[in-house]
Amino acid sequence: MSDLKVRIEQETRAAVRARARERAKALRLVNAALKQTEIDERRRLDDAGTLAVLAKMRKQRQDSLRQFQDAGREDLAAVERFEIAVIAEFMPKALSEEELRAAVASAISDCAATSMRDMGKVMGVLTERLAGRADMGAASRLARESLAG
Repeated sequence: MSDLKVRIEQETRAAVRARARERAKALRLVNAALKQTEIDERRRLDDAGTLAVLAKMRKQRQDSLRQFQDAGREDLAAVERFEIAVIAEFMPKALSEEELRAAVASAISDCAATSMRDMGKVMGVLTERLAGRADMGAASRLARESLAG
């Protein structure tokens, strides 16, 4: 079992013991998503797999947060913000803009990419290296700019 998954389960138990209902509820959602992924894929998740599930959950909640804010539902937006914060506790620190630019440049040079035809190779390398640490949409945009220019 992955260290990250064990840590999430320990935090869930601690939240239940501390009677932190909202935190326990958010952590139970994380545990349920992890177990569902293991069942669907018929494999045990390692740390990378766990991070991928967490990144997906965070992205879903960010999309929901935007929709709730646009609809003026601040009560539901607050719940989403809280869940995003809980999920973020278990994810590595996000890369800064400069670090992301450096990672994109490194991936381009490692792949010997010279044109937009090499975009798939570059994104494959970036996805592997930056799992859960960067917005892949922003990485794609930077790679596209570098390869086009």
